[in-house]
Amino acid sequence: MKSLVSFTLILCLLACKQKAGSDKDSGQATGNESSLPLLSEEQVKDGWILLFDGKTFNGWHKYGGEPVGSAWKIAEGALYLDTAEKEDWQIKGGGDIVTNEEFENFHLKLEWKIAPGGNSGIFFYVHEDTAKYKWPWMTGPEMQVLDNAAHPDAKSQKHRAGDLYDLISCTKETVKPAGEWNLAEIKCINGKLDFYLKGENVVSTTLWDENWKKMLASSKFKEWPDFGTYKKGKIGLQDHGNMVWYRNIMIKKL
Repeated sequence: MKSLVSFTLILCLLACKQKAGSDKDSGQATGNESSLPLLSEEQVKDGWILLFDGKTFNGWHKYGGEPVGSAWKIAEGALYLDTAEKEDWQIKGGGDIVTNEEFENFHLKLEWKIAPGGNSGIFFYVHEDTAKYKWPWMTGPEMQVLDNAAHPDAKSQKHRAGDLYDLISCTKETVKPAGEWNLAEIKCINGKLDFYLKGENVVSTTLWDENWKKMLASSKFKEWPDFGTYKKGKIGLQDHGNMVWYRNIMIKKL
């Protein structure tokens, strides 16, 4: 009996050690604040910074300059959109949110999950000038966030999760189902753009060249001549009227 207890204790200790290692690898803090994002020493040395501290909206605001609205909430180290009260096609107290800071060459990493039938998006190179552009998607390209299994947008090519919205489809679909976390990355350096989902390079293109201009001219964005032209801008998260969660949002300037 004593040997059985000792063996059980050893198994428990090994399990705890494995979980701690897993938390460290995933960028999560351990201890009482296990859900808060935490950069490893190696990530800090490599130049990574957190865009979301897991507790506050410091560094973010509603597109247009107002503070982040009350429908955007924080729980367990993630920010999410509470869709209890609709307002047109978005949420009362919601709206698209963007970073205070602009980025030029960068590598963005974050995790997202979407509610069943949900839709959202991750913008980049957003030029915040509401006198000219009412919405961030009038300037900033988007990585689509979507429930491919249930949202009607999934029936359209270039509108599925991980796509460069309305421009380029994923070369391979690696997205997880609604309600599960997806690791997403957007990397852009001197116009070379790459999207990653679950570590797989799913979109690769070059911004601002002649091929890019031709793609824009045959897309829905042809109505907005400044779309996809800015080489520096803000990161944005979309309120598309559906519940969505984001966590472990970090960026490295390149």
